[in-house]
Amino acid sequence: MTRDEIKDMILEIIEDIDEEAEFDQLDPDAPLRDQLDLDSMDFLDIVMELRKRYKLQIPEEEYPQLATLTSCVNYLEPRLKDA
Repeated sequence: MTRDEIKDMILEIIEDIDEEAEFDQLDPDAPLRDQLDLDSMDFLDIVMELRKRYKLQIPEEEYPQLATLTSCVNYLEPRLKDA
């Protein structure tokens, strides 16, 4: 997957979880939880969706690496390179 495909996939997952999410003013380097009003359950839903779709196991201690859109892409890119 390319970086753009990963970014689009993350936004698609977030939109599936929160249909009212607004991405127009999204800062890729600011925490997603703050910008999109995601709570901890929403965040876990994102992690679970990544597991379901791509068979990714993301250890809890690595969750902070999924804080921003940019950090998500950086974290997922090597794990999804063959997806």
